[in-house]
Amino acid sequence: MLLNWTVMILYNYFSAMFVGPGYVPLGWTPEKSQDCMYLQYCKVCQSYKAPRSHHCRKCNRCVMKMDHHCPWINNCCGYQNHASFTLFLLLAPLGCIHASFIFIMTMYTQLYNRISFGWSSVKIDMSAAKRDPRPIIPFGLSAFAASLFALGLALGTTIAVGMLFIIQMKVILTNKTSIESWIEEKAKDRIQYYQTGETFIFPYDMGSKWKNFRQVFTWSGIPEGDGLDWPVRDGCHQYSLTIEQLKQKADKRVRSVRYRAIEDYSGVCCPVTKGVKTFFTTPCTEEPRIALSKGDLILATRGLRHWMYGEKILITPADGGVRERGWFPRKCVEKCQYDSETDQPVDGEKKSK
Repeated sequence: MLLNWTVMILYNYFSAMFVGPGYVPLGWTPEKSQDCMYLQYCKVCQSYKAPRSHHCRKCNRCVMKMDHHCPWINNCCGYQNHASFTLFLLLAPLGCIHASFIFIMTMYTQLYNRISFGWSSVKIDMSAAKRDPRPIIPFGLSAFAASLFALGLALGTTIAVGMLFIIQMKVILTNKTSIESWIEEKAKDRIQYYQTGETFIFPYDMGSKWKNFRQVFTWSGIPEGDGLDWPVRDGCHQYSLTIEQLKQKADKRVRSVRYRAIEDYSGVCCPVTKGVKTFFTTPCTEEPRIALSKGDLILATRGLRHWMYGEKILITPADGGVRERGWFPRKCVEKCQYDSETDQPVDGEKKSK
């Protein structure tokens, strides 16, 4: 039984790792040229981002139906390997529960045969069993310590990986990804902030948990569709989600605040020279840090007490057109007042008037 768990866990683990999520073809454009206005353009992949796809800075590609980048499999979880990854999250806790049961029963039976009850004390003799002088498997103090340590690992894995499985099943049963759930939350905040009166309906929820489940899990093991075109619920547009993403991107530009660097920053994760509070409150995220030179302009979109996240403004064509986004210390920048007429465009975008 343990061998069966091991084979199934490793099979789904390596499938999720080597099959991969599926990538948007380089240079991809929609069949109808007029649909390009509903999509974002990726300068790295030199193609439009297909619906439900996102660019992963770790894989350096646009991933189809990207959920997240998983360091466990050193790959993204997306369209092609979502089912294998979720099965791995299910089978690993089940196998650990079975192993935990074996460890608990082993320690219980072995300790039961080595416990002596006296009038004033209880003694445990690990040298030999009291009732069975010839145990099938020798069980000494070192074996007990190893079993206890393995039990802790099994229970920890069950809890940690089991919680990830529950999170994945919640998004699968609504036919979403973790990123799309975040987009939906931001859509509600945007509508509430501007009081537009519109209602955002997630377009890929088929209205049935079973139908949503079948979008990921199939008998053949191959997910439905091609990863580029997706069925939508009645009353929704094929590009409803991408249009909402464009609105949120424009809203982020409006709400962003311009800062100017007053100190150099090398881009290290925990800078020692920027103060004790900055050092110990570094953001616990895989998002990058951006190096700053005195005089650089940055558009900040969000921030913490001692850190800010933003995008460096590209002024010269020599910058290559690649955006530099990441965290930087608040201590290194100051809010600047600027004239809108002399404002420089960001990433080659035209200024909105």
